[in-house]
Formats: sequence, C-alpha cells, structure tokens
Amino acid sequence: MVAAFSDPIWRKPQAAPAFRSELPSGGTLDAVIIGGGIMGLSTALHAARAGLSVQVLDAGAIGQGASGLNGGQVIPGLKYDPDWLIEHFGKERGEALVEFAASTADAVFDVIRDEKLAVPFTRNGWIQAAHTETALTAAANRDRQWRSRGADVELLDQAGIAAMTGAKGYFGGWLDRRAGVIDPLSYTLELARVGLAAGARITEQQRVVKLSKDADVWRISTQGGAELRARSVVLATNAYTDGLLPGLAQTIVPLHSFQIATAPLPAELAAGILPGGQAVSDSRRILVYYRRSPDGRMVLGGRGGMALPSSAADWAHCERALIRLYPALAGIAIEKRWFGRVALTPDHLPHLHEPEKGLLAVVGCQGRGVGLMSALGKRMASYLASGDARQLPFPLSPIKPIPFHAFRQVGVAAAITWYRVLDAFER
Repeated sequence: MVAAFSDPIWRKPQAAPAFRSELPSGGTLDAVIIGGGIMGLSTALHAARAGLSVQVLDAGAIGQGASGLNGGQVIPGLKYDPDWLIEHFGKERGEALVEFAASTADAVFDVIRDEKLAVPFTRNGWIQAAHTETALTAAANRDRQWRSRGADVELLDQAGIAAMTGAKGYFGGWLDRRAGVIDPLSYTLELARVGLAAGARITEQQRVVKLSKDADVWRISTQGGAELRARSVVLATNAYTDGLLPGLAQTIVPLHSFQIATAPLPAELAAGILPGGQAVSDSRRILVYYRRSPDGRMVLGGRGGMALPSSAADWAHCERALIRLYPALAGIAIEKRWFGRVALTPDHLPHLHEPEKGLLAVVGCQGRGVGLMSALGKRMASYLASGDARQLPFPLSPIKPIPFHAFRQVGVAAAITWYRVLDAFER
C-alpha cells in the first residue's frame, strides 16, 4: 500500500483487538489456514463450530488486505448465468453450482444475523446497469433465467433505472434484491472476533515461508521460526498469493481496484442519488461500481493501473466516471482514495486445488469476494470436517499456470487501455 493513499472510509475501530493467539508448541491441529481475509476467517469460524482445532496465520494485520479494502458490495451469483453453468458443468454439477451461486449473499447476511455481528449493512439489492442496448438484452436474458428459478429480481427500463440510481446514461438494468452492502472491514474484524470465540486461533504478523509433509501431517514454518503441525492446510491468500505453493501465483492475474469517496453529500443532492440504498455495477468492459456509505458519501471504484499509485492523479479515472454519472457532484470534494488487489482467473471462475492430500488452495474472487468467499469458507469447513468432496461447490482442479504468465500483466494493461477506448465510444 502507499501510505498517503491507503485510508479507506472503512476505519478500524479504536478498540479493535489485535489478533495474537499464542502459537501451539506441540500437538497436531486439524487445520492451519494461511490468510486471514474473508475466505480464511469464514473457514475458521465454521470449522471451529464443527469442533475442529484451527489456527489462522496472516502475514499482515486482519483487515489489511482486500477483505477490508473492497467496496462492501454483497452480490449473489457468479460471472456466468445459470444456463451457462449447467451447459458447462453438466446438469447435476451445474444445478448444484446454480444453487450455491444463489446462496452467496445469504451466507453473509445469515452470519451477521446468527452470530450477531456488529456490522453496518443494508439489504435492498444490487443493480447491474446497462450502458448499451446490447447490455440490456443480456440483462433481460439473465432476468429470465433467475426469475424462472424463483429469484427476487426485476428488469428495469430506462425510467426505472434513472429513478433508482439518479445516474445519467443508462438504457436500463437489472435489480437483484438478494444483494446488499456492508462495511467490509467491520465484517472482516467481526468474523475474526466470533471465530476466536468459537475456539479458532488467529495470529497476525505470521508469514508462512515453508510447507512440508511428514507422513500424513503437514509442517508449517513461519518467518519467525515457529513450526506448526496440521492434518490439513488451506491457502486462502487469493490476490496476495506468493510462491509458497509452487505454480499457484501463476494461475491468477492480480489487478488493482481503485476507489474514491466524496465528502458527505448535502441533503439536496443526496435525495436523488440511490435513494433506496442499492449498490450498482455497470456493464462496461472496464466497469465501475458504486454505492452510498452509511455516513452519506458516494463511494465509487474501478480498475486501476497495474503499477502502484504515486499521486492523487492515479484516481482521476474514478473521478471522471463519478462526474459522468452524476454531473451535480462536480463541486463535491474527494476526501478518500485507496486501492486493493483482486484476483482474476482466465475462465473467470474460482479455482479450488488439492495438489496433495490435505493441502488446499482457493483463488479467484473475480470481484465478488464478499459473498463468494463467505459461502466458500463454510463449504471448505464442511470438507475439512468430512473429507467429502461433494461439500465443495466447484470441482477440485489441478494447478495450471497461465502460459507466459510473466508477460500476462503487460497484456492485461494493454487490454484495459483498449477496452477503455471501446467503452468511451460505445452506445
């Protein structure tokens, strides 16, 4: 992170605890989870509830990574619609995946309710805004598929989306009422808090540097010289994946997502902007996403440059998008700028790997990590407890590094530039 530009509106409470569980000096744990983001913490909570002995290790601080830096949009589903999933994975696996995809937002709001998490949230839906007639046709197809499965969704015409968003330039859109927004940092910290209360150990500032296997037990070595033993290891580092598991980092393309937040909006402006409290993502190739914050700010994010930012000018594309959508906000100050990483896979699906028995890895949120990783963590905990791979919604797949991965980001950067040009001229 760049210190001058890493201050999201989601602030860690002054009384937030440090997570410094003492590392076990002997014995064998059921699972060590590497990565204390939403995926790792959800897995730890549900595994501890199932009676497993669990240790979470994070190289930094809980909430410091993407789990505490994202926009807090809780969106069900995957990048693909139900019909595609069934065609691609077959009827049995595909239908199970559709059911799982439909449940991912529930996984977040259910745990907030059931565990009594102190997390600000609104569950009034998410709008996928169509910026072209072609995108609106795709939205109508998506609406048909989910509506036939009983989802609480609605196709919006041009007047409808203008009324719900107050934004300019959309032909229509799609409202999914299963979705909502949360404070992602509070959610991450609260998952850690209740995970501890359930019996999981959570220790920050513990970078894992080596994994080895002795018979059926994994040895986990940290940079500080500690060594733990566990029957299973779960790598939940996603876009922050390093070389700990050979080849895994080369299966994803980590990108930066940049966000801005305005000053709290004056009442006369706020009244006509997202009056129902929905989140929005648009249909552009290089999409933008936005929402209102609990204290009345506009929060907007989008794909950033491949290099680390060095000045406020690196967020100019977000500011231009905000004014394009809401010209009346041209005089409102931008008070916060920050960024985090997201991980994309070539097929735009999450990947689950188990290259050796008891060694598991999950990568590829595709920008929907809050709901997806909350739900996947619960399924991963069931797999750890039962050993039954049917508990996992996605098939376990081999680790397949992307060819010429070292040059992949150069290609992605060029594609982003080209897509921005196409988006600018498309109608």
